[in-house]
Amino acid sequence: MITIKKMILLLILTVFGLTACQKKQTIEIRNDFKKYYDQFQVEGSFVLYDPQTAKYIFYNQDQYKQTFSPASTFKICNSLIGLETGLIQDENFIIPWDSVTRNLVWDKDHDMKTAFANSTVWYYQELAKRVGGQKMKYWLDKTNYGNADTSGGIDRFWLTGGLEFHRNSKLIF
Repeated sequence: MITIKKMILLLILTVFGLTACQKKQTIEIRNDFKKYYDQFQVEGSFVLYDPQTAKYIFYNQDQYKQTFSPASTFKICNSLIGLETGLIQDENFIIPWDSVTRNLVWDKDHDMKTAFANSTVWYYQELAKRVGGQKMKYWLDKTNYGNADTSGGIDRFWLTGGLEFHRNSKLIF
């Protein structure tokens, strides 16, 4: 049975293997994608990278170049750090609810599967506390995750603290 760690390692090795064969990068700007954003009355950017051709397809490249807080997307990295440090054995790891009323979906015990599916912030805040500031900083540096700034508190740095991302580094992560 392939573990999550082995799957992640395989994915990382595949990405590094593909990027080792460098090709001339090309960029295609797709301003026609605006209609999809307008249809749902949202703003955003889009990038698709094809490693086979080293081609980037962009919509709203100016916004793509800005930095941002990872917010809810940090649960991916937070989960991987929990697994890598051994705090979490698998996706069935339960953290008991702290009884603070927040949101109907969040207000119960969660395992990693349900916490991930529901973006249960308190679960990931508690996980980050258990990892600890020193280990968290180590893993953010080791994985080149954004600017790796954990200022703002171990349970808030990815929400309202100093952690920022350039979208291209997110694409690479």
